[in-house]
Amino acid sequence: MEHPRDRLIVALDLPSVDAAEAVIGQLGESVTFYKIGYQLAFAGGLALAEKLIFTGRRVFIDLKLHDIGNTVEKGVESIARLGATFLTVHAYPQTMKAAVVGRGDSNLRILAVTVLTSYDDADLAAAGYDFTVPELVAERAAQAHDIGVDGLVCSAEEAAMLRPNIGHGMVLVTPGIRPSGTATGDQKRVKTPRDAILAGADYLVVGRPIVAAENPRAAADAIVAEVEAAANEQV
Repeated sequence: MEHPRDRLIVALDLPSVDAAEAVIGQLGESVTFYKIGYQLAFAGGLALAEKLIFTGRRVFIDLKLHDIGNTVEKGVESIARLGATFLTVHAYPQTMKAAVVGRGDSNLRILAVTVLTSYDDADLAAAGYDFTVPELVAERAAQAHDIGVDGLVCSAEEAAMLRPNIGHGMVLVTPGIRPSGTATGDQKRVKTPRDAILAGADYLVVGRPIVAAENPRAAADAIVAEVEAAANEQV
């Protein structure tokens, strides 16, 4: 298992590269893994990803791809050449199959997003799904496993359910992490870092509790310490 510090992924959900670089500078060596999503990717974030990779950091490109198979395949090929570690796609079978083909023999790992952590059962019903969140997560996780996807993005609520079913060959990446005492924001299925690790998560994605903190480095270090303590509980 990786060092606790390498299991924390800081989400750079910021409006500009300058803002992201300021946070990266504050975090220094306390963080080794960053996530770049829509907001930053469309504001020059892919160039920043290349820079981070060149300096030895790992990067998670969170674009949640979903399109016709050929488009997904070619997009994944481009991200693989970038040198990213993780890339998200939505967990639709055709999309996942295309992403696995596009990944080829590169080191890029494809993560399937089962159900967004801002969704609950009512949101699924409003979208026309006749599933509860746990049911849909389980169905999509099984499909991802059979297709050969490398890992899943899921809430910590589902991690404990999924781990026995998928084994340890797939990684579980958990967003919606909120340290005790912090606001949940627009997330509906949240857990503390400790809860997520004990549930079976391999990596935790944390954004606002770190990037919006008065002292981002101290906030990151506190989460890493919680990850380490939880990992020791598992031993």
